[in-house]
Amino acid sequence: MRRKDLKKSMLEYCKIILEKMSFSRRLFRKEYKKTFAYLAPAEHEELKRWLRASGKQEGGQGV
Repeated sequence: MRRKDLKKSMLEYCKIILEKMSFSRRLFRKEYKKTFAYLAPAEHEELKRWLRASGKQEGGQGV
């Protein structure tokens, strides 16, 4: 697997996890903070755009 594919996969994995944690603001926020350890800064921005577009907030609000 190429490095770019791996990074894309991690971003997609983080999105899946955040979707599953959206029922709890506390868990959502905890998982969101964990994503910073796995993703590059550019991917953080992509994740933030995805959250805004999907109606979720970084703190787990709007879910």
